Amino acid sequence: MAGLTRVPASAKAMTVCTVVGLVVVTAYTVALGSSGWLWFCWVVLGLVTLGVYATRN
Repeated sequence: MAGLTRVPASAKAMTVCTVVGLVVVTAYTVALGSSGWLWFCWVVLGLVTLGVYATRN
């Protein structure tokens, strides 16, 4: 866990956006039904977040 303190602020912000996006998409799915585009966008956001972590110094 000590390595998490060296994570850049941009990576932390991407992680927060990804988690919040998951909560929003899940709430939308529960309330109004599934939307393939929302899930697709969330998957893309998750992959971008993983890319940010993979390319950090």
